[in-house]
Amino acid sequence: MHQGYPSDTIVRFLKAREWNVPKAHKMLMDCLNWRLQNEIDNILSKPIVPVDLYRAVRDSQLVGVSGYSKEGLPVFAIGVGQSSFDKASVHYYVQSHIQINEYRDRIVLPAVAKKHGRHIGTCIKILDMTGLKLSALSQIKLMTIISTVDDLNYPEKTDTYYIVNAPYIFSSCWKVVKPLLQERTRKKVQVLQGCGRDELLKIMDYSSLPHFCRREGSGSSRYSSSPGSDNCFSLDHPFHQQLYNYIKQQARGHIPAPPTKQGSFHVSLPDPDPEGVKIAETIESELTKFEDHKTTENTSKLSHPMNSLKIYSE
Repeated sequence: MHQGYPSDTIVRFLKAREWNVPKAHKMLMDCLNWRLQNEIDNILSKPIVPVDLYRAVRDSQLVGVSGYSKEGLPVFAIGVGQSSFDKASVHYYVQSHIQINEYRDRIVLPAVAKKHGRHIGTCIKILDMTGLKLSALSQIKLMTIISTVDDLNYPEKTDTYYIVNAPYIFSSCWKVVKPLLQERTRKKVQVLQGCGRDELLKIMDYSSLPHFCRREGSGSSRYSSSPGSDNCFSLDHPFHQQLYNYIKQQARGHIPAPPTKQGSFHVSLPDPDPEGVKIAETIESELTKFEDHKTTENTSKLSHPMNSLKIYSE
């Protein structure tokens, strides 16, 4: 878990609990128990099959690595506004998210640390809000589960969150959510104008910009007009090809190897902490108010109720 840096790992948990030693110790022990009980050490040997199902997950849970910052930090791109999370059960999306976390911590970060000759233990995340609609209300439950998994078991792994292509609906929510966040978290979030290209080019080369940040005003799309290798969300992108091939290789290395069949790797889903619940409820309230006061025909309607997201077994 610590990848050779136990002190840095302990510091992450201390930061997450405001340097309160007993609370940090409990958090770390809970994390270790979670990893043992859910066999997280083996999750990179559990592919999502068949590949068409995994492609469907990738097409509806938009995330990828577009490159690296000038300081060597991996740049993760996340399509918040256009992730529909509607092609598989919750467990597949949680499994996919944890696999990306584990691949980042076990493979990506150690490789870039070796390249730069120093410890690199965090990443940068660019959140694309293009296409954010009122229907996002139906995704809050799943997004809260995923963020809680990160908060409890992968604390302080993100250096900065950059928000780009933010529509009015996001700005409205951000005004009321921002005061609810801990100061440590607020300092990490930067809302950039437009696609954020000029600001992001100060910390990374053009080649590392996500496809949705490369042209001012062009916004994002679920599928880039460029070749698939340029769209970091696509399963055809080098990052996802390397990740999927690595998981398949690890699966073959398990002895004995049971027949591979469809079925998600079930992980116990955490209950969100009170702060997370309050934030989710605030977002829900703001989105609902926005819908109630919409006046134009082009404003998207709330298409899925909050309880439409079901957690079911395979």
